[in-house]
Amino acid sequence: MADEQLTIGEVANRTGVATSALRYWEEIGLLPAPVRVSGQRRYPPSTVNLVGEILVLSDIGYTLRELKAVMASRYSADRGWRDLAQRKLTELDRQIAHAQAARAAIAHALDCPHGNLRDCPSFGNVVAARLAGSTTNRS
Repeated sequence: MADEQLTIGEVANRTGVATSALRYWEEIGLLPAPVRVSGQRRYPPSTVNLVGEILVLSDIGYTLRELKAVMASRYSADRGWRDLAQRKLTELDRQIAHAQAARAAIAHALDCPHGNLRDCPSFGNVVAARLAGSTTNRS
């Protein structure tokens, strides 16, 4: 049906997003303001897919501020979303490097032949480096 409109509860049921979150997303401009029928929000069916896009981008790690920028630029001819995506990719690469370094440190601790980490020269080197200002690949 071409004129089908969804209530906020129907959008929430179809997407798994709480009605309070949908109202907040509308308030901050992430979702377009719906028409009102007798004071109730009525959304076009396309809103379900739009909420799905927001969820995917959120799962990727975009903040609400970043989501607004991505969603605003996705219809723009300037393709500004590519800059946003490149920055997110760089951020994710840093997070991955940090997680890999943390994993390696934990794996070493579990496999270390020294009974106490304080006796481990490798751990001592990491502690000394940290005290000297180095981090384990944090951004």
